[in-house]
Amino acid sequence: MFKTAKTVQQVAALPFVLRDEGFEVMMITARRDGRWILPKGWPESGEAYCDGAAREAGEEAGVFGSVHAAPVGDFTYRKVMRQGYVVPSQVFVFALWVRETRDTWPEKDVRKRRWITLTEAAGLAGDRGLARFMRGIAETDGAALRSVLAEMEAGGAPAREPATS
Repeated sequence: MFKTAKTVQQVAALPFVLRDEGFEVMMITARRDGRWILPKGWPESGEAYCDGAAREAGEEAGVFGSVHAAPVGDFTYRKVMRQGYVVPSQVFVFALWVRETRDTWPEKDVRKRRWITLTEAAGLAGDRGLARFMRGIAETDGAALRSVLAEMEAGGAPAREPATS
């Protein structure tokens, strides 16, 4: 008899800045095995997904800014749960225009962080789903991020300024 595989949903931030050379994104290491990933986690009860992504970016990477209310995409990966079993996880990714990078943050002692180009991020990503997602962003030269940034700068974007506690 086969069991139906449970699928979980997580949220991730795609922290970005625009430099003269183009977009850079921040990636962090996973606590368990040091793979390079995006800040991600579980949305809290009653929390908008975009706000959860922004909260995770603050906790895991020490970056804060404006988060776009609509995801720029999603990817799936195999999530190892605390109990040891594996489930497919669909991760909704929200663009976070970084305005502040802190030197200290809650998970500083258990993670590394790095600003890199979109192309570097596609090559550094620690799992296939994330790598495929980042390649898609890189291959369009960050068109999704350009669109989000234009909306935010025009003030017409569905963006939020989460608390920076």
